[in-house]
Amino acid sequence: MSTKVEHPTLEERRARGVKARTRAMPDSHTGWKPAADRPDPVALIEEQNLRRDADLVPVRHGRMMASPFTFYRGSATIMATDLADTPTAGLQVQLCGDAHLSNFGVFASPERTLVFDINDFDETLPGPFEYDVKRLAASLMVAAQNNGCSESEGRAITKACVTSYRETMTEFAGMKTLDVWYAHLPEEQIKQSVTAFLGEAGSKGRGKGSKKTKGKDENGLRGLTPKQAKEAQKRFAKNAQKAHSRTSDNALSKLGEEVDGRYRIASVPPVIVPARELYATYGLAPGELEEAVISQFRGYRSSLRLDLRRLLERYEIVDWARKVVGVGSVGTRAFVVLLQGRDRSDPLFLQVKEATRSVLEGTLRKSAFKQPGERVVQGQRLMQASSDIFLGWSTGVQDDRYYYWRQLRDMKGSALVELMAPAVLAGYGRMCGWTLARAHARSGDPVAIAAYLGEDDAFDKSITDFSERYAAQNDQDFADFAKAISSNRIDAIQDV
Repeated sequence: MSTKVEHPTLEERRARGVKARTRAMPDSHTGWKPAADRPDPVALIEEQNLRRDADLVPVRHGRMMASPFTFYRGSATIMATDLADTPTAGLQVQLCGDAHLSNFGVFASPERTLVFDINDFDETLPGPFEYDVKRLAASLMVAAQNNGCSESEGRAITKACVTSYRETMTEFAGMKTLDVWYAHLPEEQIKQSVTAFLGEAGSKGRGKGSKKTKGKDENGLRGLTPKQAKEAQKRFAKNAQKAHSRTSDNALSKLGEEVDGRYRIASVPPVIVPARELYATYGLAPGELEEAVISQFRGYRSSLRLDLRRLLERYEIVDWARKVVGVGSVGTRAFVVLLQGRDRSDPLFLQVKEATRSVLEGTLRKSAFKQPGERVVQGQRLMQASSDIFLGWSTGVQDDRYYYWRQLRDMKGSALVELMAPAVLAGYGRMCGWTLARAHARSGDPVAIAAYLGEDDAFDKSITDFSERYAAQNDQDFADFAKAISSNRIDAIQDV
């Protein structure tokens, strides 16, 4: 039986947004404090570790302890717990669930051009739009502090991102439905945006004005010297060109080796462990493991559209390996699969990542999808303007193991957040704010959300206040995490 779809008028949608203010005013996020019965943050991380590969858990800890920013990246479960009691307006969207700065970047569209978008959906789930905004805004505050920005710079950088989100949502509220759906940041627009904020940052470093304002804008953000801005633009152009080269052919040259006339994945433990070295790890004989991989591949292939199934049937599996990825994902099972098309010079690399329950499912409703891999895929397709054609899912051989599949390194590139000057970080944050608003407008009601947010900056200021307070809490959690490592409560291996 199909569910009836309601079609309220524009006036009714706006009224819904205004009415949402009776549930939580836009400035209600000010003054956040941790709950009195807040769980031990280290215990939350330890709980996540229980179902992860034990030999990789110390690697996860080592990557998280590099800085407060990397700790924040790996601690989505902590923030999900903290968000449970925060005010929300009741306006639902498809959440990324982990919308921090480093989960935005460029990748290939099916048309083989670069697009800028959210690129990680492990925690995706329907929920209140404020959750993603807070996760993104707080990441900017943490990054700003990590980069040595002043308190006033951190506030200005964070507020600029939230303002971008609010103003962009207002733009989408006035657009036609299909125009919202097709909206995206293509390669040329990415270049224009980056050139604009790098040029703006360069103009702020020219040294004009008094000693107090020298090299700063009206918000007190330090920029770059013209020479630094020019070098940054060259670096961006070089990175964009590098992203174009990140294909399966490139991956083969970096991850593969030729033995007896055939390619296989090279062993670089513990980061890359090929199948030939994994039998004991998962308690399977060689034949059983190969059959498990083939079974997984067939299951994944069946999740694709018919035309893409036909395409993938032209490839055969050559080799596969476990591969450590990211920060928060380390320890969950992640693999790369090398396939071959017409001959050995026609490689295709797929990445297979384990999908678990979203960290938000303890706070929000459980996913409508029983298969977590499908939850990730469907959430990604809903939020991204352009998704990987090979995005699909499969069920693991072992009980309660689920996976999603996508291309590996398909022209992917990410910004080096830790190297950004204040004005550059503010410009990048505005891009991310625009992108998050577009993703939310696809799945939620931009008219209602825009009406709720309003035309003033009350929401922007309130989220900035929340972010500053949450960054301070993140510092404390990071200190507790470091203490747990130094006291041998948990183990860590760094520089892996």
